[in-house]
Amino acid sequence: MYSSVAHTLLDIDAVKLSPSEPFTWASGIKSPIYCDNRQILGDVEAHRKVIQLLIEELGKFGETDIITGTATAGIPHATLIADRLGKPSAYVRGSKKAHGTARQIEGAAVAGKRVIVIEDLISTGGSSLNAVEVLRADGAEVLGVAAIFSYGIEGASQKFAEAGCACTVLCDLDTLLGVAEERGVLDTAGAQAVRTFRDGL
Repeated sequence: MYSSVAHTLLDIDAVKLSPSEPFTWASGIKSPIYCDNRQILGDVEAHRKVIQLLIEELGKFGETDIITGTATAGIPHATLIADRLGKPSAYVRGSKKAHGTARQIEGAAVAGKRVIVIEDLISTGGSSLNAVEVLRADGAEVLGVAAIFSYGIEGASQKFAEAGCACTVLCDLDTLLGVAEERGVLDTAGAQAVRTFRDGL
């Protein structure tokens, strides 16, 4: 994992750590950590760095035809990566739109194509694997998912394995906590509290 990405996320305040006053995730889970990778979009150098590292990670999957983002957070990264690589791009909605063509996949046609999914963050893995399922149902060969950050929840790894989908991330929670301790953002007890929370999910 890239410790430099952990430094970047902390530098731009994309990750907030508060074991004593937990945050509420969209799922309702009370968490001592909150990662908002949308902050990357507001920092030119951070975004350039993340895009370049993601491009390098994509080499693990082999030759791809289309770069696909998850809606909405994966879209800007996928679009920029596709432009850099000279590839078409697409994105997967969380559900079919209720008007017009009622499409769930927008952009390039994916049937019969080798596709990589770009995600900003993996927690339980549900949204990423939903996109994978939708792409496969439309005839795409999904080579894998590449994400900026993962909480490293064991259940997510199991879900990816069961789905037969490869996954790579630039930074995980353990790397981030190690850097946070080095920088004095968290003490050892605080870091362990976050790990204990993650391991209990």
